Amino acid sequence: MIHTNVKHQAFTMIELIFVIVIMGIIGKFGTEFLAQAYESFIFSKINNDLQERSSSSIEFISKRLEHRIKQSLIARNPTTGTYNFLSNVGLTDDNATVLEWVATDIEGFNGTTAPLWSGILDLNASNSNRLISLGTNTGTANTQIVNLSNGTADINDTAIYFLTTLPTPTNPWGYAGAIVDQNETLHPIRSGANANELSPRGSNFVGKEAFEFYKLTWTAYAIELGDYNDTTHIGNLYLYYNYRPWNGETYAANGTKVLLAENINTFRYRAAGSLVKIQICAKSPLTGEEYALCKEKTIY
Repeated sequence: MIHTNVKHQAFTMIELIFVIVIMGIIGKFGTEFLAQAYESFIFSKINNDLQERSSSSIEFISKRLEHRIKQSLIARNPTTGTYNFLSNVGLTDDNATVLEWVATDIEGFNGTTAPLWSGILDLNASNSNRLISLGTNTGTANTQIVNLSNGTADINDTAIYFLTTLPTPTNPWGYAGAIVDQNETLHPIRSGANANELSPRGSNFVGKEAFEFYKLTWTAYAIELGDYNDTTHIGNLYLYYNYRPWNGETYAANGTKVLLAENINTFRYRAAGSLVKIQICAKSPLTGEEYALCKEKTIY
């Protein structure tokens, strides 16, 4: 029998030390690289989420503000209920965190193929008990308002305002209580005997001025940063609509409440004349307080 001797060479001490050093370097920097990559991924995901929440919220609110009655814009303190008109004196109460306004019925004015209400009165054919609105169909306007309000309002809950009139000093938009006559800037109306007739509610137009051009409103809007946590500095942004101050309704008691965005850090606004600037900052609950993303926009 022939025996063959095979030599097995072992690693030298230097080779072992070299391998251990290389593995240590890979372990140290590889772990750091993976941690940095994971952190970068998380912050990228958070940033995209904050971008989406702040951008979508500010665009949604801006679209609604475009059709506001500019002089009806107020800042309201949700605790005391007090308010001031932004177009007149600006923001005078740091705790007035609710932005509120009366809006033109832009859906009805645009209609589908033609306006549901025209915004034009035939003053020669009108009288103190009825206003003739050329091209208006109160029946179809009523159907749309019923649908938009989920059946809680109709054409008989609406009001009109004339474009050339200035706000009355007492209660122009109904924020101080229901408007029960035709002495304020908003005029409560209902449908008349014919589709193009608007009849006054509460009292008639005897001794009152009526103008050729008008706008119709069926709802007010309010934006509130609610559920605010003073520790995390995070709350939720809510929209209120489908309430009518001129009928004695308020956003808190009568409005339809819709969640616009969660984890909002800041909602600020400022007005200068007919301009209003809003700022929304979204914050992630997974990061420190210093990481929030803000968007702002100015609306004419």
